[in-house]
Amino acid sequence: MSDIVFELSGFTFHHGELKVLDDISLCVQRGEKVALLGASGAGKSTLLMQLYQQQPQQCALQPQSGALVDLLSVYHNIFMGGLERVGNLAALWNLVRPLPAAKADIRAIARQLGLEDKLWQSVDRLSGGQRQRVALGRALYRRQPVFLGDEPVSAVDPLQASALLAHALAQHETAVVSLHNRHLALEHFDRVILLRAGKIERDCAAAEISSEQLDALYRQDESVREANPPQTGTDGWVIRTS
Repeated sequence: MSDIVFELSGFTFHHGELKVLDDISLCVQRGEKVALLGASGAGKSTLLMQLYQQQPQQCALQPQSGALVDLLSVYHNIFMGGLERVGNLAALWNLVRPLPAAKADIRAIARQLGLEDKLWQSVDRLSGGQRQRVALGRALYRRQPVFLGDEPVSAVDPLQASALLAHALAQHETAVVSLHNRHLALEHFDRVILLRAGKIERDCAAAEISSEQLDALYRQDESVREANPPQTGTDGWVIRTS
């Protein structure tokens, strides 16, 4: 069995006339924990979706939008991560009367995420940070070896974000996660890929780059964006899933 989970070679992606990814070459090996960094609009979300499309059956995806069903409860939104493991009849029955085994498993996940007291609330009544934890719970309940997260902990406080990220990474053999928080990237990941304007600017071990170097690269991006504002409708474009 190959140790390569994802591979792109000279990959370019356009959205209309806009080039979102430009000549991307990378390889992610089984067991790697990779952080994707870059300013908004650099192409991180699009790159994650391209990786997901290579191995959808092995991946637990947490998109930036969350892709939650607002009128369903926390329990039912997390349960959707395991739909492929149950038949249609069982899934329908679960809407009316939660399946005992699933209920126990999801309650345990909710407890780990600090959501146990919200288990039967509809997610439209939750805060942004709580909704993000529900989306993470759904990804955990997928029980797949690969975690793809698009800003999975951006709406929670830094201490909780670090704990949640550590927990998510521990549950998955391989991970590629888009982040803005450079400190989390250096603390939890063994490899960092920095994107700039759709290109890979840097791909290195986390130990080979410092927080100060990352901050300097981000400041360069901000200066470029101020000098060359994006065209209307293209700033921060991402692929969204539902």
